[in-house]
Amino acid sequence: MTRNGRKLSVGTLREFFALEHNILVLLGAILAIGMGEELWIRFIPKYLQLLGAGAVAIGVYGSFARIVSTIYQYPGGWLADRMGRKRALVLFNLIAASGYALYLVTDRWEVVIGGSVLVLAWSSMSQPAIFALIGDTLGKSQRAMGFSVQSIWKRIPIVLAPPIGGYLLERLGFASGMHIGFAISILFALVAIYLQSRYYRIPPPTPEPRGENARSVWSMMPRTLRRLLLADCLVRFGSNLAAIYVVLLVLDVRGKSPLEFGALTSLQMLTAIACYIPAARLADRYGRRPFVLATFALFALFPIGLVVLPAGWLFVAFVIAGLREVGEPARKARIVDLAAESHRGRVIGFYYLIRGLATIPAPFLGGLLWQRGHSWPFVLGGVASAVGLLLYALGSRGSRD
Repeated sequence: MTRNGRKLSVGTLREFFALEHNILVLLGAILAIGMGEELWIRFIPKYLQLLGAGAVAIGVYGSFARIVSTIYQYPGGWLADRMGRKRALVLFNLIAASGYALYLVTDRWEVVIGGSVLVLAWSSMSQPAIFALIGDTLGKSQRAMGFSVQSIWKRIPIVLAPPIGGYLLERLGFASGMHIGFAISILFALVAIYLQSRYYRIPPPTPEPRGENARSVWSMMPRTLRRLLLADCLVRFGSNLAAIYVVLLVLDVRGKSPLEFGALTSLQMLTAIACYIPAARLADRYGRRPFVLATFALFALFPIGLVVLPAGWLFVAFVIAGLREVGEPARKARIVDLAAESHRGRVIGFYYLIRGLATIPAPFLGGLLWQRGHSWPFVLGGVASAVGLLLYALGSRGSRD
């Protein structure tokens, strides 16, 4: 392979894909944790149903998960600023591993819901730390690429693991298959803990966070970032009206098997992976806005596609779901661009705290809508996301980024 007549070296490829040392360690941890979690996590609503939970209880699980994820965002960012990125990420991984162990030893749906407090520590608390680590490690011209590579690596387990998980569920039975998945998650979490504790190169210490309240952190956020946050809240509210019921729609209403659902999920992830690198390259070079707009538009289309497309064309909706990711690295890079390094973890955590608070009622409301008719959460979810798209399009006019 050549570039401008010269052979591409490993160093050139690492520079193109923004693969600095700490990023490589992070990718290893993300792969290990993801390969465990993705065997079972998308089947949790069906597992709750098997354990005796009703539709409203499943909606409560979705809302409770949103509450936990939301509450964890700011503390995760604060700990990333105070403890440093390495120690914070190892801590979050340890907490999640204890949650997998709890899931392994219980057969009560109430405990599964409550165990989200532990299980979600990695996916929620680590997010501001991961964003801050990427922002600290990479310059502005590489950040969208850095987020693209991180997003691709995060989705490789989503491509590989759900079909394997679906096979285990069909082969061993739902309960036994889920328990095998929980055990594998514990083993892979230990691998991730070792990688992160052993190989991260600790960056220069950041200033210790001062005592502050929500108003002071809000004041650290530029107006441009606040506008993006408002639109993002509406888009994600619409998405979360329907998200927890996608597996039930596909399995119970459309009549697909767990293995088929796993395959559709893999198709979604492969589509996302295919668009990440070119979109990131263009976003780093020409600006973030067009890609964020495209992502918001596709968020509006996906839930509507799930209910209007014939069952044989359901794969088209999952392709749309994959294409939603075209602007995600650009949106994340934009957030990091606008958050100063000295308080980057806190601002990122606060952004996701506000977004999470806005979406907490959505899964429960989706449960109430589901009881009225399975199409309601999906249609209204698409409408809410479309409103967010319109607000961002109007509020960001004239902006290159």
